[in-house]
Amino acid sequence: MGTWGSGNFESDTALDHLSIVVDRLVAEVAEAMAGDPVDLEPDEYWGVAVPCNLELLHVLVQAGYAASALPQAGVIEEWKKAFLAVWERTIDGLEPSPAFKEERRSVLNRTFDQLADVAAGRP
Repeated sequence: MGTWGSGNFESDTALDHLSIVVDRLVAEVAEAMAGDPVDLEPDEYWGVAVPCNLELLHVLVQAGYAASALPQAGVIEEWKKAFLAVWERTIDGLEPSPAFKEERRSVLNRTFDQLADVAAGRP
């Protein structure tokens, strides 16, 4: 207990802090996904912040932290379906170029898929 190394996450306090941050990222996504779908539209705050939170969670897991705090892969896959349904229904109203639309769709799919994969224990 206490401190076992000189790294930024090699103490009980650091891991407590990391746990708070990870829990917040997951809770924000869960709340956004359970809320009003309008808030998930691509030009709304959660339409931007949800993928950011998912990407941050993936980075933390890849660095060796937070894997145990992730929701189950099935939950992330359901989030993906709901999020992309809103995105597909509303993106054309923002008049994106076809190239941007295709690239952004690919990034969104990757973002959800990579986190679902690590949550399921897939490399």
